[in-house]
Amino acid sequence: MEKVEVKELLEAGVHFGHLTRKWNPNMAPYIYMERNGIHIINLYKTAAKIEETCAALSKIAASGKKILFVATKKQAKDIVAEKAGAVNQPYITERWPGGMLTNFVTIRKAVKKMSSIDRMKKDGTFESLSKREKLQIDRQRAKLEKNLGSISDMTRLPGALFVVDTLREHIAIKEAQKLNIPIFAMVDTNSDPRQVDYVIPANDDASKSINKVLSIVSSAIQDGLEDRKADKEGKTEGKKAKKVASQEEE
Repeated sequence: MEKVEVKELLEAGVHFGHLTRKWNPNMAPYIYMERNGIHIINLYKTAAKIEETCAALSKIAASGKKILFVATKKQAKDIVAEKAGAVNQPYITERWPGGMLTNFVTIRKAVKKMSSIDRMKKDGTFESLSKREKLQIDRQRAKLEKNLGSISDMTRLPGALFVVDTLREHIAIKEAQKLNIPIFAMVDTNSDPRQVDYVIPANDDASKSINKVLSIVSSAIQDGLEDRKADKEGKTEGKKAKKVASQEEE
């Protein structure tokens, strides 16, 4: 895993917090100073926290569990879709579907509905429907795709949640807390870090800052996935070698 450079975080504006009057006192340990009515985040602490986060996320990815990314704010949506998608992790960037975690069975049913519509289109059943029915089904499919398409491969609850903006995604955080799913998050100076297991004190409003943090995080997840692949290949080779050895003995 690459070392997190404070200079790069500075260039990306990760240190700009919120207006001092909007601050959450629990963020005090991560605040370096106040400048022109704005809190400045201590980037040395941010860098240390990112490294801690990366080590943990890499482990989760290596164990084969999924990390669900949640970011519905405009500045973060596309970045999260791109970064999470690149490392094959599920993400929610439209609207958090209530019960997404606490009522996972229902959400899975909706995802299965998408698959069954796709099957209908493949096997020709769809063609035998009336124009009106086709239109209704297409609309339903588009709506499901928009809200749940990015989690269609998530067949079980995720191993962790990664959130951009804990205030905005408070429902997602509450659901993860109920189920004891570890929460990783970019936490700005106006938010409460106590709700999160792995805090990255950072500017969660500027796309440049979000992009920088997510690039580092997704690269750590990629490392974890590669470790998993290498481990699997090693085991397969080991089995093959054992088989050859036992055949030779015979």
